[in-house]
Formats: sequence, C-alpha cells, structure tokens
Amino acid sequence: MKFRILISDPLSEEGIHPLRQIEGLDIAMETGLTPEQLIERIGEFDALLVRSQTQVTRELIENADKLKIIGRAGVGVDNIDLDAATEHGIIVVNAPDGNTNSAAEHTMAMLMAMARKIPQAYHALRNQQWDRKSFVGVELKNKTLGVIGLGRIGAEVAARAKGQRMNVMAYDPFLTAEKAQKMGIDFGTVEEVLKVADFVTVHTPLLKETRHLINSAAFAAMKDGVQIVNCARGGIIDEAALYDAIRSKKVAGAALDVFEQEPMVDFRLLDLPEVVATPHLGASTIEAQESVAVDVSADVVSFLTAGTVRNSVNLPSVPKELMAKIEPFFDLAERLGIFLTDLAEGAAQEVTVVYSGELAGMEVGPLTRNTLKGLLKRHLGERVNVVNALYWANQKGIIVNENKSSVTRGFTNLITVEVKTANGTRKASGTLLNGQGARIVKVDDYLVDVVPDGHLLFIRHNDRPGVIGRVGTLLGQENVNIAAMQVGRSNVGGDAIMMLSIDKSAEPESLEQLKLLEEIEYVRAIDL
Repeated sequence: MKFRILISDPLSEEGIHPLRQIEGLDIAMETGLTPEQLIERIGEFDALLVRSQTQVTRELIENADKLKIIGRAGVGVDNIDLDAATEHGIIVVNAPDGNTNSAAEHTMAMLMAMARKIPQAYHALRNQQWDRKSFVGVELKNKTLGVIGLGRIGAEVAARAKGQRMNVMAYDPFLTAEKAQKMGIDFGTVEEVLKVADFVTVHTPLLKETRHLINSAAFAAMKDGVQIVNCARGGIIDEAALYDAIRSKKVAGAALDVFEQEPMVDFRLLDLPEVVATPHLGASTIEAQESVAVDVSADVVSFLTAGTVRNSVNLPSVPKELMAKIEPFFDLAERLGIFLTDLAEGAAQEVTVVYSGELAGMEVGPLTRNTLKGLLKRHLGERVNVVNALYWANQKGIIVNENKSSVTRGFTNLITVEVKTANGTRKASGTLLNGQGARIVKVDDYLVDVVPDGHLLFIRHNDRPGVIGRVGTLLGQENVNIAAMQVGRSNVGGDAIMMLSIDKSAEPESLEQLKLLEEIEYVRAIDL
C-alpha cells in the first residue's frame, strides 16, 4: 500500500533518511504553505511531519480525511491540537530524547561561561579594553552543583559536572537513595539542595507546582554568592526575585537560556553585568535538529508499516467494545493516582493496581496507564499521558503490578491502588456508584465515602472527644469552609482519619496550625 507524507516545515535530508529508505512512501516537501493552502492540501496525505512553524489546528485536522499520524520533530507539541487529533483517531508522535545531549552541553557551557565571566570579558575586548582584574572567576572543582530535577537532561548535567570534579546534590520527586548512590551523587529536598549548593541548575517542567519555584524565599535560603543556571523553562525562576537577589549581591551570577516571556520583552536582567544569556538555544545544534527529525521519521515509518510507535503523546486506539465498558473508569483511575501522589511521602518505588468485580474479567491495561498518569503528572505535567505512562514509570524505576481479584468487597467494581515508598505504603480504593458517580471508599484500612474532586484535607488523629470540633473551629478561623466531612476509625479511642472537602486549597499556614493540635498526627492537603 502506498502512503503519502507531507513535510510542511524545513527538515534536513539526513533527518528524513528513514523515510527515504522505505518503498511505497511518497514524500512531499512543501514548506512555507499558508494555513489556507495547507488546509486545502492536507486531505491528500496519510502523514504530516512538522516542527514548530506549522500550526496543526482543529480546522486542519477536520480536513485531514486520510491523515493517520502527525510527527513533531522536537519535544513540545504546543502547535498541535492533541484533543482534535485524538478525537479523529490520529496518532501524534514526538522526539523526547533527541535534544538531551544538546541541552545538557548547553547547560554546562552556560555554567562555565558564567563562572569564568567569558562573555563579559569578550565584550570588554571588543571594546578595546584589556581588563583582567574585573573578570576574575571561580573554579568548578570541589564546588557543589545543586540540580533541581533529575530527568534525562538533569542526569546528563549531573554526570558532566562530576567530570569537572564537582560535588553534585540533586532533588527529584522520583530520586531514591539507591539511584543516587549508583550515580555517585547526594540527594535531598529542594530546601536541602539550595542550602548547600554553590551553583544551582533547574531541569523541571514548568507546572503550577514549579512556577517560580526559585523565588525570593528560595534565594534567601541559598548561600551568599550562589550562581544560578536556567536552560529548562522560563518561569521556573522568578525573574523579578532574581533581579533583586543579584542587585543585593546574594546571587553572584546567573546564566539564562529561557525567559518568562519569549521573545524577551523585559531586558532589565541583561543590564546587570552578572548575567549571561542566550535566546533559547538549548536544542539549537545541527546534531539535535537531525536527531529529532530522525527519531520522528522512524516512528512515522514504524506506524505506517507495522502499526507501532515508540513516542506517542496521545491516546492509542482502543476497541469500541472495550472502550464502552472501561471508559467510565478512566477518570476514577487517574484521580486515585493523583490522590496517592499527594498522600504518599517520598518517591514511588512500587505501584500495585488491583481490579475486583466485573473489571477483573476485562482488559484493564488502559486503566492502569490512567492510574500511572495520575500518579506521575503532578511532577511530569502534560509530558505524561496514558500512552507513555508505563514508559515514564520504567524510566523512574517504579515497579508496576497489575492484579485481579475475585473478592468484590460488596462492590460491583472496585479499583485499589497501593503505592510503596521508602517511607511506607499507602493505598486507596475507588468505585463508581450507580447514579452517584465516583467515590473513594477506602483509604488505607479506613472506610470512607468521598467524592474524588476539588480540594481535600486528609487528617490522621487520635479518636478523642472534641477533635472534630477543634478542627472545624480552627479552619473557620483560617477562613476555610468545610463542604463535607468523612470520619473513619479503627476502634473507639484509637487511630482515626478525617477526610474533609473544602472550598479552596488549604494554605500552608493553615496546615501548620492544624498540626499544632495535640491529637493530630498527620495532615495532608490534596488537590484533585
């Protein structure tokens, strides 16, 4: 069967080499098409390869009658309407590994340029100033590099830093003592890393939880004279706070490849002589551009010829009969994963998902992937989805078990998720109640009946008279309204839990006040 492939953005000939090797592929390289021209032509093609210029909109997809796969030669897929592609049964693939080396090398280049003040010295020479005294730098040897985020790029940076004989201390929500030991690095919390680091480099995705992760409070916790690198995402560092920290001499240098607004509109930071910067060049190497094109071309070939892909970023096709039975459980499975991410302490080491009742007789792989998506998305953001959730779990060293049980525990269907960390094991069970929707019906060994939605507070306490009242009074004083409350206990006067639905996310100060109550053993805010 012959397939037609449209390449609408510039890709190197080396990058599309995998396509050229396969007979039966008709490749059209047509760059510079207007959106109207692209919509007019797209109906002729089975595959579309783009970079960042082409906007793959819903309108375009709705006119793509034959389109089976969209390949994005790069990491992000912001220019592709994933929902529309999924609705129309079109697989979207990208190249998440292609720029790892390039980004890691650029981070180290920026680190060294900052430490030795190379751009500033070069600029002085260009202005015919032979000035050695103003550009005395610092060595990397025996200094501590704090790495916030130890994914593919962060791990590569850590390895290179060790090659420079630096000490490395890292934070990552999935980093364990065993992994750190194998890598020859130290690990700790964000606060612990920031406290000891001479240099700090960030390598997290930009999420609600990581936006302005490095803020005024973070700078205050760092050493005097610390130096900062951001080659990951603009917005992880609060640029206004960074400006103030440099002006106050708390921060001795900053190396920035990314900014909160791009193209940059506020150049105040670049007025500071301590700052070196580049215009988002982390993936801008010949090799990286070729690598991402090769990776995505190979996936397009694999899908068109064998029906398999390696780096899909949207939902795979699911038989309609199976989908009709398990689709109602997708959201419940994901929310159980999110719930346990917030409840468990430490990096997940092992996840076990047990299906009971009618679900035990079905193919539940998609539900397990949804559970993992929920478990991982708090830290990985939109990069994780039901297609690549197992891949990411494997990458993070998480053991995944999928079991089925004939024990129904009185429910027609039941999903139980257990998460093991270095600090212990937590589990939660959920079901769909006929006409009432999703419910969490058990947390650890306590029976509850909680809607898995909105803002929750989990409190473990001693079952004593007046505890519930004191919790309610304190939250009222903190202007936190309780919408619903569930209480579970092991025995009278023993251990007990409260699950509270509240109208807004609990502030850290409110949680600290709750912890001061004598009977309270543990408090956790959970946002679903």
